[in-house]
Amino acid sequence: MEPVEKQQRRPWVVGVSGASGTPYAAAVLRGLLAAGESVDLVVSRASRLTLLDETGIAFRDAHWREDLAQWLARGADGKPGTFEVDVDDVRYWAAGDLAAGPSSGSYPVKGMLIVPASTASVAGVALGLSKDLLQRAASVTLKERRPLVVAVRETPLNGQTLKHLVALDEAGAVVLPASPAFYAGATHIQDLVDFVAGRVLDAAGVPHRLYRRWEGELGGASSRGD
Repeated sequence: MEPVEKQQRRPWVVGVSGASGTPYAAAVLRGLLAAGESVDLVVSRASRLTLLDETGIAFRDAHWREDLAQWLARGADGKPGTFEVDVDDVRYWAAGDLAAGPSSGSYPVKGMLIVPASTASVAGVALGLSKDLLQRAASVTLKERRPLVVAVRETPLNGQTLKHLVALDEAGAVVLPASPAFYAGATHIQDLVDFVAGRVLDAAGVPHRLYRRWEGELGGASSRGD
């Protein structure tokens, strides 16, 4: 019998769908890596178009590490070189690779974060369609009773999507709308993005310092500096 590895890699799977909001995904990825977490990344085909439109970055399978580093270094305002990020502990899986590690429940992961989550990805996961690796990995996460956080980014929401979100909630997922708050004293677009990313990480139980937490003091955020 082979000995069990002392420190087996157990990443968070991060699925990026085609919804607008790629800065949210970038902030979550930076937060996970800053916390010392490993990441398995799945970028849907539709999200590549959104990423190209919102950042000008063409995400390529053959050059994913270079493209990811460029993406994560960019601020929410589009300014390149805003952040320094080490992507060595990221493993990338192509969205069409249904034989990838996260497609199986025996593959060890901590859970999955879908950010941003489009209504199409919400429907696919709620219905168990598994049309691509993102949907399949999310279905596996639910069936294995692992944490699943779905940061839905759409407005308004129609009745069918609301039913899908209720189904995900009943299945054990955390439905987390990408809704920035202003009590933390945001002064820049990055602050609003980081608030949503921080709430995603809160739901996953990952420590971070992305936003100022509420401390029960009205006006506290505006009355004191960083």
